[in-house]
Amino acid sequence: MNITHASVVTIPVSDQDRAKDFYVSQLGFDVVVDQQMGPVRWLQVAPKGAQTSFTLATAEQGFTPGSSTGTILETADLDADCAALLAAGAAVHGPTDQPWGRQATVTDPDGNSFVLCAPATSRV
Repeated sequence: MNITHASVVTIPVSDQDRAKDFYVSQLGFDVVVDQQMGPVRWLQVAPKGAQTSFTLATAEQGFTPGSSTGTILETADLDADCAALLAAGAAVHGPTDQPWGRQATVTDPDGNSFVLCAPATSRV
């Protein structure tokens, strides 16, 4: 196998403009693509410098808004990011210490949730 990374992860949203505002303004992602492709708007965002991006897809594209959970986003400063997200009005729970490391959860306006985690000290 020659798989190197996940390229695009689909995040189901109900309103692409509202989702774009959250991912860009609150999470600090960059817009990678925002264009109309026939009847579908392809809206793709990503953390700065990331290999993996996120497409913000609607129900019209066959996705159920708010159904994405469990995606883990690693951050170099979990406490500072949680504080910034809370100050921006995002729904954040944590951070908390877990047996596997320190983490928090953040939820977008549609109810999709992400785990924010500090870098693991050991992966073995």
